[in-house]
Formats: sequence, C-alpha cells, structure tokens
Amino acid sequence: MSRYLDMVDGPAHVKKLTLPQLEILAGEIREELITGLAKAGGHLGPNLGVVELTLALHTVFSTPKDKFVWDVSHQVYVHKILTGRRDRFHTIRQTDGLNGFALRTESEHDCFGAGHAGTALSAALGMAAARDKRGTDENVVCVFGDAALTNGISFEALNNISHTTRKFIGILNDNEWSIAENVGAINGYLNKLIRNPSYNKLSREFQNFLRKLPKGELALKLAHKAEEGFKGALAEVSLRKNTPSTEADGRGGHGSSILFEEMGVRYLGPIDGHDLPLLISTLEFAKTCDHPIVIHILTRKGKGYEAALKSPEKFHGLGSYDAKTGETPATKPGTPPNYQDVFGQTMVKLCKSNPNIVGITAAMPSGTGLKLLEKAMPERYIDVGIAEEHGVIFAAGMATMGYHPVVAIYSTFLQRAYDCIHHDVCLQDLPVIFCMDRAGLSANDGPTHHGLFDISYLRCLPNVIAMAPKDEDELSDMMFTATLQKHPTFIRYPRGAGEGVPVKDQPATIEIGKAEVQHNFANNGKRKVALLGLGNMNPIARKAAVQLIGDDYDVAVINPRFTKPIDSGTHEAFGRAADVIVTLEDHALMGGYGSAVLELFGDKNITTPVVRIGWPDQFIEHATSQDELRRKYGLTVENAVAKTKAHFSDTRTMGKLVTAA
Repeated sequence: MSRYLDMVDGPAHVKKLTLPQLEILAGEIREELITGLAKAGGHLGPNLGVVELTLALHTVFSTPKDKFVWDVSHQVYVHKILTGRRDRFHTIRQTDGLNGFALRTESEHDCFGAGHAGTALSAALGMAAARDKRGTDENVVCVFGDAALTNGISFEALNNISHTTRKFIGILNDNEWSIAENVGAINGYLNKLIRNPSYNKLSREFQNFLRKLPKGELALKLAHKAEEGFKGALAEVSLRKNTPSTEADGRGGHGSSILFEEMGVRYLGPIDGHDLPLLISTLEFAKTCDHPIVIHILTRKGKGYEAALKSPEKFHGLGSYDAKTGETPATKPGTPPNYQDVFGQTMVKLCKSNPNIVGITAAMPSGTGLKLLEKAMPERYIDVGIAEEHGVIFAAGMATMGYHPVVAIYSTFLQRAYDCIHHDVCLQDLPVIFCMDRAGLSANDGPTHHGLFDISYLRCLPNVIAMAPKDEDELSDMMFTATLQKHPTFIRYPRGAGEGVPVKDQPATIEIGKAEVQHNFANNGKRKVALLGLGNMNPIARKAAVQLIGDDYDVAVINPRFTKPIDSGTHEAFGRAADVIVTLEDHALMGGYGSAVLELFGDKNITTPVVRIGWPDQFIEHATSQDELRRKYGLTVENAVAKTKAHFSDTRTMGKLVTAA
C-alpha cells in the first residue's frame, strides 16, 4: 500500500493534500523518524514534537521564497524530509550524508544555519529588515523553543523587533524541555501561563478570524486556554506590586503587562501544537497581520513514541537504539568510562573534601557529567540554563566571595562567553575552573559542535592556566590541581571513552607548566625524533614512536600537559637535541599548541624543523566517526610517521617548518 510520504518530494506536494491526508502523513513521518534514526541515532525527541508544526508551516508558506529560521535547528529533520531530502534521510549525521542541523549549503530551503541556541530571533529579524529595505513580500517565520528564552541574545532580539519591522512571525515551541528540564523564572512564567486559565486573552482579530472558520467556535474554545502570557513580568513587578488586576483596559488587566506585548510584539496562545487544523488556521491569520506576532504553541517532545515520552532527556539526542523498544545497546564489557563520567565522579569527590567547590552547568547536566553531582550533592550543583555568558560571570561573582566554582561547558559553547572569560574572569584573575568537554572533534554533530579553537582563543589571555590530560586519571589529577590555584584554570578533554587507565582514589597534584617526559632519547647515534602528543593525541604519538623506533629512529615521547604556561625548559631541551620535532593536537593548527611551540622556538632561536599534525584552517564537516575524519585530514599514526620520514628524505626541509593537517 502506497503512503502519502512516498508521494511527497517537495513542499508543493504538501499543499495538495487535504487535512485528513496531512494527518495521515504526520503519522507516516513519525514512523519514518523512529525507524530511520534507529541505526545511527540523532535528535529524535525534538523532531517527533514538531511534525504537525512543520506540516502546517509548509501548508501555509512557500519555501524557499518564505524563510523558516529554526533556533538550534536540531528539529529540522521533518523539514528536510519535506524539502526533497527524504531519499537521503537515512544518511543524516553520517559521512557525506545530511547534516543534523540546518545548513545553507545543503538546500535552498535552509535559509540560515545553526547549531547553538538563541540565534534564531536575531537572524530572522535581520532577514525581515532586509526584506523591508528591498520592498519584497516574503514571510519570515522564526521557530524558537522555550529554552531559547533563557538565552540573552533572544531578549536582545525581542527588544528590537517592534522598532525594526511591522511584519514578523515568531513561533514559541513550548515543550518544557531543552535537553535537561528548563530552569529559571522564564520557565516559571510559562508553567504559570499554562496552568492558570485566567491568564490568556486572544486578540479580537484572531477571535473573529477563528469564528469564520468551520468549527471555529470549537477552535476558539481550544485556543482560549489562558489570559496573559508572562503576566507579572518585570514591569508588572516593579510598577504594580501588590495592586490587584482588573479588566478595565480591555486587554486583560488594568495596566497589566505581558512580556512580549510590552516589547511591542502581539502574543497569541497558548494553543495545541499537535492540532493541525488549528495550527494551519493560526498561521493563516499570522500571514495577514501587519504587526509583529508571537504564537505560543504547546508540544510534547517525543510525541508518538512511548519510549521518547518516558525519557525525553535520553531521546533529545542519542545513538543507535531498538526502534520497537527504544532500548540502546549495552556498553561492551571492558569499555573505559567516558571522560564526562570521570569528570562527574571527580566533582563529587572534590566537593565532599572541599566546601568551597560548586559545579555550574549551562543546561547540560548529563552531557557534562554534572548530573552525578546533582544527585549526590544537589546543594553544590547549579544549572543556569542556556546562558553561557551569565554562567561565566555568575561563577566570577562566586569566586570573589571565596568559592571555587567549576564551570562545565562544552568547548564549542564556551566560545559564546568569550568576552566574559576575558573581561570578568581573566582580567580580574579570579580562580574559576573551566572544564571543557567535547574539546576536539564531535564527529556526528559537525562544525557547530567541534571544539577545535579553544587553545587559540585562550592562549592569548593573561593569567590563564590551560591543560589537556592524556587519559582519564590525568583528568582527575588536573581537576584536583586546579582547585589549588588562584588563577583562571581551563581543562580541555574529548568526547567519549577514556584510555582505560584506572583513576586513583586520591588525585595527585601536577606541577603547573611542567610537561611529562614519557620516553627519552636512547642517545644511540640514530636520527632523533621528539613526538609531543597533546591530550587525546598522546596515544597516537606513542604508537607512532613504536613504528619509528622499529624503523631505526631514536625517539622521545613527551606529554606536554599544558598549553599555557608551556614548559619552556623541556621544549627547549628537546628542540635543541632532536633532528625534528613533531607536535600532535586535536585542535586547529592555526594558533594551537604547535603554534605555541614555534613561537617558543623563535624566541629561543631554535631552528629545528617542526612537523605539526592537527586540523587545517577550515571548518571540518560531520561524519559517522571521528576516525574517518582523522584519516581524511591526516591526524593518524600513519601520517605522523610518513611526515617524519619525509623530513629526513628531503634535506631541503632542514631548518624549515613542515605542516601536516
């Protein structure tokens, strides 16, 4: 039996379907998502929650002329299926396949790329402003989640909408979850709005519009769930504290304020985000509005799949699973623990022994491992929501009061708070500890999530101590060492499993700025190669050393540990003793660890050639596995050995830099 999904290969086909057919198509899409992602995984829960919304958008609007801007854009799988990419959907997040986020180079229907939260409102407003200046008539629709409202950029955009354009459509997709359960006052406002039926008032225009529709009175009744969104926002609190609300002004309260309304944006809702006829009617109304509008819809993350409804955090984004049961494969016996779990366990240990340590996350308790601290010592755990900038300055404030905050944020997300690191932490030389998970490659997620730039953006800042462990036990030691410092301290470590090195019960201290010589020269008269493998590239350096020793080279292996302060004594000693230096790093070559070595050698007038192994000066794509990308770009044992040997086979390279990406 043929399915409607088999007949849809573009938005034009969606518009030809009747409402009953669209509702059948919604079920088919959910089945496609559940079965299609089972093998390789992906962001299942968020996409199950926006099936009806995406169908309604493509029914009412016409991309690529009309623009859909998705916040984070991890929920665009349905959009991709409906815009000519269904035949490649099985390749999503895999090598040479579809990207897991919106990507401008992938399709004309993806008008703006994303991967981080809080960017959509600003981007959409920029598009609307450009449209107005050009005098064209395309619609700009911005889909943003409730969690995006914990991000300061969203409020900067909201503050400018009514002053910039008269035609702007925002859709607040409220599913109560981002990755972890949302926190803060904004979440409280939304919950209050949903729970209390006296808080919503639909605009008169919208009421009249609904009444003209078939079954319009029923739609109006369903939509009329609350009276004012965000009632009691800051203006309400400051201006009308202790003053009872009335209906005198006809807007739902005498002088009462709605956050969106106070910013000049018309607010409608909340409405059922799975009621397809109501969604279509509401979007049709939005098209007619000559003023900025936000439609608040309520959706269920994971709708249509019981396993995802029961475990929304797990199914936000996951690897392979059994489509029938939702069960994920058991960890193979003997698999080393993930770095994030070692971090979490060490945090619990450190907090138990030091009352001044607290753990801070930006809405990523499970991803960072701080979920373990939340469970063991909730009073020492703080989630600031998707607000990295606030989280960093918040930590700085705590540090001025004698606390030693540990800020656990992915390397790529910490980029969002760079000025805060510079101005509020480093300039004041405050003892904030930053633990940067996902430093290096994050293969499936692609360029928005690769943590390939933190060494560069931190190395130039004064007062910084920056480290990278070679294994999970050294991560524990570095965390303990960081708690003894009075300066900003950064620890970068990769995604995934460690090296299988047992973690000591009592972490040891590491001398600041001191490298570890793992294997010294034998001084046997052979050609000398010094391999300096930073962090998770240290195992590759060790394996390359075995091959080179077997090929008649005298090899030293060094674990640099620190990218700042770099161990000038050890680097200088090996720089003068070796015939060639090889640096290996899971980081961009531009401004990275290898660059630090070159700078040191330049200052010391050391002319020994340096072979640098790392990522090239470009944004690295996504792939099925880290190993595939490492092979493609030469971050391998084989390439390190080949580049080293190439130096000796070509005497013209003597005294020159050899760069290998």
